[in-house]
Amino acid sequence: MGTGSLETLRIFAGRILYSMGMRRLLFLWGFVSVLSMGLSAQTYTRADSLKVERLLAEAALRGDVTNWTLYFAEKFIGTPYVASTLEVNDEEELVVNLRQLDCTTLVENVVALTLTVREPAPSFAAFCRNLEKIRYRGGVRDGYASRNHYFSEWIASNEKLGVVEEIRGKKDEGYRPFVAVQRLELDYMSTHPSAYPMLEGNAGELRRIRTNEQAFDGQAVRYVPVSWLGKGQEELDDIHDGDILAIVTRKKGLDTSHLGFAVWKEGRLHLLNASSIHKKVVLEPMTLRQYMQKHPSQLGVRVVRVI
Repeated sequence: MGTGSLETLRIFAGRILYSMGMRRLLFLWGFVSVLSMGLSAQTYTRADSLKVERLLAEAALRGDVTNWTLYFAEKFIGTPYVASTLEVNDEEELVVNLRQLDCTTLVENVVALTLTVREPAPSFAAFCRNLEKIRYRGGVRDGYASRNHYFSEWIASNEKLGVVEEIRGKKDEGYRPFVAVQRLELDYMSTHPSAYPMLEGNAGELRRIRTNEQAFDGQAVRYVPVSWLGKGQEELDDIHDGDILAIVTRKKGLDTSHLGFAVWKEGRLHLLNASSIHKKVVLEPMTLRQYMQKHPSQLGVRVVRVI
């Protein structure tokens, strides 16, 4: 079956969604999308492809959504937290797992869904293309070292691709929440290779990782310090619902230690995140400032918005 025929079948399936019912269509739609992806190296289950298709089909029925990032982030609340879900192969493959999430894969899945739902023909195949685009440097998967391991890499790559923009604050009217500066010195992965199964004993990939780290040496990035995060929505109006919040850490060799999404609740900023403490995706009941005060190594947040 050719690509054109597959696309025609997918569009036809979408048109009869209302008459046949969403649940009965999910398998057919997912099957067509999987066929159209070709033979690129991917790891996923039928449950993953069906979940993507269900989320996209539900979204297609919503004409009133203006903030897709927040919409999809909230869809994952309650999903179990599991660390290192991408480290399941001997060679780097595109891993799709929406059943178990850590803080990074929560962000990546939400961003990929946001990009996909905007396309003329959203599908699992399109979702996989978008996921690969945002996960790897320049959108090209070329081994383990091509993955955007540090979030500074992730931001830089996706800004160049036109996917996101980092919000760096206003410079007028005396507004200065982004005055704190972190000077990047990334070397955690290259100095702790035993913590990464695909690095240990792999001198070639380790060299590539070190080269990637050195590209950011000395770079200064601006962030909102913890002391500002207790302020209200008017003072922090540069931070919007659904923005990605990257928590800046003082831990040597790292730039950030956790990710989540901004949610304003009763005028106070909260974090929607895949939580190792709660063991699932949650909207934290405490404010973001209260949350960060419980973690002394956390300095503040960088703010990133899907364009």
